[in-house]
Amino acid sequence: MKRLLLYAVCLVGLLPVWGQAGFSQIDSLIQRMLPEASEVGISVYDLTDRKPLYVYRDTKLSRPASTMKLLTAITALSRPDGDEPFRTEVWYDGVIEHDTLQGNLYVVGGFDPEFDDRAMDALVEEVITYPFSVINGRVFGDVSMKDSLYWGSGWAWDDTPEAYQPYLSPLMFCRGAVEVSAFPAANQGDTARISCKPRSTYYSVTNRTKTRTLSAGRFSTTRDWLTNGNQLLVQGNVQRVSKDWVNVYDSGRFFMHTFLERLQAAGLTVPASYAFAELPAANAVRMATWETPVQQVLNQLMKESDNLNGEAMLCRLGAQATGKKHVAAEDGIVEIMQLIRRLGHDQKAYKIADGCGLSNYNYLSPALLVDFLKYAYSQTDVFQKLYKSLPVAGIDGTLKNRMKNTSAYKNVHAKTGSFTAINSLAGYLRTTNGHEVAFAIMNQNMLSAAQARAFQDKVCEVIAGQ
Repeated sequence: MKRLLLYAVCLVGLLPVWGQAGFSQIDSLIQRMLPEASEVGISVYDLTDRKPLYVYRDTKLSRPASTMKLLTAITALSRPDGDEPFRTEVWYDGVIEHDTLQGNLYVVGGFDPEFDDRAMDALVEEVITYPFSVINGRVFGDVSMKDSLYWGSGWAWDDTPEAYQPYLSPLMFCRGAVEVSAFPAANQGDTARISCKPRSTYYSVTNRTKTRTLSAGRFSTTRDWLTNGNQLLVQGNVQRVSKDWVNVYDSGRFFMHTFLERLQAAGLTVPASYAFAELPAANAVRMATWETPVQQVLNQLMKESDNLNGEAMLCRLGAQATGKKHVAAEDGIVEIMQLIRRLGHDQKAYKIADGCGLSNYNYLSPALLVDFLKYAYSQTDVFQKLYKSLPVAGIDGTLKNRMKNTSAYKNVHAKTGSFTAINSLAGYLRTTNGHEVAFAIMNQNMLSAAQARAFQDKVCEVIAGQ
């Protein structure tokens, strides 16, 4: 009897070791596929059996890049009011008399990152249903939801005018960027035709393109960003229909300029300019609202790894938690840190600087990412929204072209993260025996992103095949 008991104790003690041994192929992949100068941390957890499957330097601090978005989204979705839509509203004060609004118009920003051309036109259409055609007052933008810092801590100044780093504002319009399309002319050497979205006189365009002319150089779009100007310069060879995106300076002004312009185009007599001020606490009437569901914001955040959506969720998280205006990034970060503590981690062991992972100041670990994924899995409502939004291997989003023709195809739902020398992958995986797994792979100091992605894909194949 004692011998049987001793055998049972030894068997239980060996279970984690056997689990690790079953993934010895990953050890081999680390040796074969990764440069000696690089680093990697890996954590794999079986959600079905509730046990660790494999760890390799899983507590090592690493820059998460866009896997930081997982912490922001999971924390935001965990709130009781986490399912509230993002709102942009138009209010007025004063009175309507004889076809004239004797008062002011206010556009109140709720940091909706998906507010686009359709949303702008819808707001304008609602406003013009009111019985006035003249505004005898002023038009204000209310951006009091957020502080005036338009970039996150640690963001690179020379990443502007890239569209992935827009100027942040509670009033965002078309992601604070312009989509530039170039169409080749009929004759070689002629100037290409340029089309821009959204339409607005807030920016202007200089066209220096040439049709099917290699000597014109690579097609590109920039603007006079060193002087905070919005003169777009489109240049280079247009061999075929080509597209590019460029951010514009001051997203809030981009919104208000276009809003005022479209009110005027709809037949209203409006003031010659706009200003910024807070909506008065009393005697104001709401006249138009545009709402964007959280799931829509989340899908763009995860599928396309959109930095703007990450910062919008972080700001709203801070606003909901504190109930105050002029929210700073720190207000949202405090909420993430509190969840880190609730999950049994030391807050002081990590560094969080923004909500999207664009900052070089973020430092997390694979173990922390997996604990957040485990927590989300345990919260049905949170997990359903998160899982639906994650890129699927070989199908869509940032994993569209990865893991095809492998056992991981369609079975990996995960968030990617990458910038120079950094590449991460974290999310959920279904194994061939039907088990659900949470995992995180954080490659650091790898100049070849393709090499890092190939390693991560192979690791996922190994996990899926267990």
